[in-house]
Amino acid sequence: MILHVDEMKHLEGYRLLLTFNNGESGTVDLNGLLEGEVFAPLNDPESFATARLDPLFKTVVWSNGADMAPEYLLDLVREQARRAA
Repeated sequence: MILHVDEMKHLEGYRLLLTFNNGESGTVDLNGLLEGEVFAPLNDPESFATARLDPLFKTVVWSNGADMAPEYLLDLVREQARRAA
């Protein structure tokens, strides 16, 4: 099965609520993880708020062309959930 994001909701700050096609869901906090030429501009709250679910690629994309692989996002969801437990 190719992993993809089925649903995305922008929460407060740099948090996204994600649902994946494997049945898993959870919140990812990208605060402090947005580095590099493509992702650094997303540290601006207005730019980050342009996050949307791309209907073709089935992952989170932003208006500046940035996107994140569903596998990376799911790994972050799992890791952050473990830390919070």
